[in-house]
Amino acid sequence: MAKWGKGDPRWIVEERADATNVNNWHWTERDVSGWSSQCLRQLLPGVRVEGPEGVCQLTDINKLDGEASINNRKGKLIFFYEWQLQASWLGTSSAGLKYRGTVDVSNLSDENDMDDLDISVSLAKDQPNTPLLDLMRRTGVPEVRRILGLYIQQLKSEFSQGMILPTASGPRPPQSGLNQIKTSKTQVSSTPRCSSSPTPRPTGVRIPTCSFNLKETFQTSPDELYRTFINQEFVQVFTRSAAMVDGCRGGRFQLLDGSISGEFTQLVLDQRIEMRWRFRTWPSEHYATISLDLEDRGDETELRMECREVPAGEEDSTREGWTRFYFQAIKQTFGY
Repeated sequence: MAKWGKGDPRWIVEERADATNVNNWHWTERDVSGWSSQCLRQLLPGVRVEGPEGVCQLTDINKLDGEASINNRKGKLIFFYEWQLQASWLGTSSAGLKYRGTVDVSNLSDENDMDDLDISVSLAKDQPNTPLLDLMRRTGVPEVRRILGLYIQQLKSEFSQGMILPTASGPRPPQSGLNQIKTSKTQVSSTPRCSSSPTPRPTGVRIPTCSFNLKETFQTSPDELYRTFINQEFVQVFTRSAAMVDGCRGGRFQLLDGSISGEFTQLVLDQRIEMRWRFRTWPSEHYATISLDLEDRGDETELRMECREVPAGEEDSTREGWTRFYFQAIKQTFGY
């Protein structure tokens, strides 16, 4: 090899903090398919549109096929991605009737501009015609396009860091993250970001606490209500925001822009849900213990909630929050 300033530039050794991929000459590739899949599954269920016809929101991601990677060649970043996806949407007409359909995207690729995306909307085969289909085509398609564009934006900002390595005397590469995304305060607060690392598990602290109980009746079966609380897509629908929900014992959850977080400690299928639950403004690392018992009463389900170890002085706001943002939101969204 030659010293810096001498010899064939393809083999130049430059002084630098690390000795990896000297002078950024060699091809570097990073597979980001897993992160991309998780990001798309987080972002898309946040699509919600409203009009005189009613309200429509994406729920489940039925199909997500493809791959994504980032390549660095001589200090230049090249992004490759190609996805085909299908999502279900749930619509509620102004008369309160429910309709279901799908949204298909066949060509989300680095070779296509966002305006060239082929996005089609249809009703499920057993569904009668409804003006909600026009609402989805008129307003839902642009919103899906916007969210997919947000995925591309986050892909390029999240993983650019570390792909172009710093030199000893040269300028540092731009930092990735929120500083690279020029958005308004409203956009930052309402637009979710995809996480690339898990949240560490808190240990908890002791403070003065109180307890309370709630009871609510839902016009649905225990299995549907149970799924509504532990399924990420359903949680995103009734909270109308992106959420992360791992619906298994020991699985963690985070919703309402991180205002609420916790962990499922016990799950009895269609019967009982126990969780460690906290609100962001509570004392650091303090969690309440919440249990939800579901009882089948024929054409309805009775939910009995026990909430223990709520910080003293937070009982009223916690009670009101569960009533408003969980129980009432579920009823209004799904017609339960």
